[in-house]
Amino acid sequence: MTYSETIKIKVKSQEFYDITGKVESVVRQSEVEDGICNVFVAGSTGSVILNENEPMLLEDFKKFFEKISDSKDLHHHMENAYSHIRSALTGSSQTIPISDGKLMLGTWQSIMIVNFDTEEREREVIVTVVGD
Repeated sequence: MTYSETIKIKVKSQEFYDITGKVESVVRQSEVEDGICNVFVAGSTGSVILNENEPMLLEDFKKFFEKISDSKDLHHHMENAYSHIRSALTGSSQTIPISDGKLMLGTWQSIMIVNFDTEEREREVIVTVVGD
């Protein structure tokens, strides 16, 4: 069985937005007990990451991304080249196993979308659940 749902979320520039609860809701609605859940964000300046949703850690991520792709130095592609580079480095999707109808996330793992673009965007997140 395959079940898919699109979630639209407004995300500020450089924001990490926790969508774990929304994805868990889609998995429940799918009624899949055992399978996989794919979370994909459409667009070339957004990403989906799995990590701890802890404010200090997220600030460290922002500093790290600024070091490896300086927003003031990369301008070969309009003003947001760094946004595309950060998205390419982190990826636009994640796949999580499902067992007994639940996402098999680690204790501190959260599913977050990141808007690397220069302004707020409404992001389309496509959640696809496959299994029995």
